[in-house]
Amino acid sequence: MSDPGVRSDVRRWLVTGATGFVGKAVVARLAFEDSCIPVAGCRRDVSLPGNAELAVTPSLGPDADWSGALQGVETVVHTAARVHVMDEDAADPLAEYRRANVEGTLALARQAAQAGVRRFVFVSSIKVNGEQTATGSAFSAADAPAPVDPYGVSKAEAEAGLFALGRETGMEIVVVRPPLVYGPGVGGNFARMMQWVARGVPLPLGAVDNRRSLVGLDNLVDLLVTCLEHPAAANRVFLAGDGEDLSTTDLLHRVAAAMGRRARLVPVPPVLLRAGARAVGRGEMARRLLDSLQVDISHTRETLGWEPPVSVDEGLRRAVVSLVG
Repeated sequence: MSDPGVRSDVRRWLVTGATGFVGKAVVARLAFEDSCIPVAGCRRDVSLPGNAELAVTPSLGPDADWSGALQGVETVVHTAARVHVMDEDAADPLAEYRRANVEGTLALARQAAQAGVRRFVFVSSIKVNGEQTATGSAFSAADAPAPVDPYGVSKAEAEAGLFALGRETGMEIVVVRPPLVYGPGVGGNFARMMQWVARGVPLPLGAVDNRRSLVGLDNLVDLLVTCLEHPAAANRVFLAGDGEDLSTTDLLHRVAAAMGRRARLVPVPPVLLRAGARAVGRGEMARRLLDSLQVDISHTRETLGWEPPVSVDEGLRRAVVSLVG
């Protein structure tokens, strides 16, 4: 029996992880659309913008009951996940990632298919492709998965399970793999980097000639919204990006420019930076700052007719405004 409180004359799109960095932005984008009602999947009661509705959802896991949140839903945008943990303390990290990101995702997807959901849009990670690219090369959507860390492995396994479930049930699966996402409210290392630049801290990164792809939050949200209904998106993998790759040195200069200041960068040879980072147990951080990771979004552009609507400089300006006002 249908829920008498659920309107049948509008489309309902469930966004999981709706208090997270990406999920919150997706809800905000959809909340003032006349053609749909975003159902914000949250684990607690929160205030929501526009016409968004709240669905209190369970923690992501194999035994979670999503039936209430899926009532009347046409499409799911699944952003909830156990995210990449820098200082991992779990005894078996891979098992923890699998419980949430594989078993939890597939439990949600099975229930979605049973509830008649037409399309399931999964926010995965470029880590499914790997951790770095060689100079002059870029990851593509056609590459065989080559994840390295537990988080990447769990996302790759979730993707495989979703496509298998889609073939079994007929529910359309769309996978989007973003690289590092930045924008208003960004946290982690990107926020710390902006804070260093804002305080004028000298950084030994003035001679880094790598290339890295990023994706602004507004660009990623625009791509996800495109994937909600585009007929060519069904049962495909798409890589996300801004369409412009930057060296770490260039990124810092452009973050500083967005703040109206100059970056204080010292040109230390990368070989010395790597050696120093290894000596203090920060080898992984050095790889993210010094290695290349490029993403080819030509398949995304050509298949969906999509272009990133926000430039890198504008995206950085929006991120900076949210940090320093």
